[in-house]
Amino acid sequence: MLLLLMTARILPVPCLAQSASKAAQAKIYLGFDRNDYPGDNLLSELHRTFAFTSYWLNNPPGAHANSWHGKRERLQRAGFGFLLLYNGRDYAHLKNLHTNPGTADGVQAARAAREEGFRPGSVLFLDQEEGGRMLEVQRAYVLAWAEAVRRAGYRPGIYCSGIEFTEGDGTVISTARHLHDVPGGADLVYWVANDACPPSPGCTTTAPAPPEQSGTAWAEVWQYAQSPVRRRFSSGCPATYNHDGDCMAPGIPASYRLHVDMNSARSPDPSGTRP
Repeated sequence: MLLLLMTARILPVPCLAQSASKAAQAKIYLGFDRNDYPGDNLLSELHRTFAFTSYWLNNPPGAHANSWHGKRERLQRAGFGFLLLYNGRDYAHLKNLHTNPGTADGVQAARAAREEGFRPGSVLFLDQEEGGRMLEVQRAYVLAWAEAVRRAGYRPGIYCSGIEFTEGDGTVISTARHLHDVPGGADLVYWVANDACPPSPGCTTTAPAPPEQSGTAWAEVWQYAQSPVRRRFSSGCPATYNHDGDCMAPGIPASYRLHVDMNSARSPDPSGTRP
């Protein structure tokens, strides 16, 4: 919360307008994401902290059903913006295919968004969870998916790792940086995951940091905490996580065991689903 100190001096109107503009630009919004829908009864309490939520358009990783299906109106009535998310294919699957399924999956993602009632022009994020340098078959899949989403009237985005690795020859690379540098990669909207402490503040909702502090300057959304904690990356901030390693949603009774991943963005609706 910003505390504005009043003085006796009267500021000119242009200065006030300029200050208000800068304050608006500086505002950071928090959001959560998780594979399972949290439940209608918890939405009001969650919205006290979080402005937006993820929304799966197909089955989340490892799931045989999608509990978010049909929940758009409830979430909108509760005041939430969205991160629309499509579960993509991993390298183990892609490497055994003779044709690139990116176009078909992009069409399916756009169809699902339309059927859920999300307006054209909304950003659909492709879930790409494998870190490091992307192989050719992965890049081809992502770009084909993105083009199909674009042709269907939506904006393509990517959820990927922003954590940098040093390769054998000394090259420093992250999935986000590698993909951004390939032809067509800079046209995607980036939601990056970087739970390394620092730059991540850990599992906390105080003093939210802007996405560009994630280490990926062009990121629109930063996933800065994950559940369960990945100690390989987040050992610098263990005290902010629950004793069992999960990142728990504030204000929710412990009996619900509502673990979340936490995100920051400069918009309360990063997918741009509102008119």
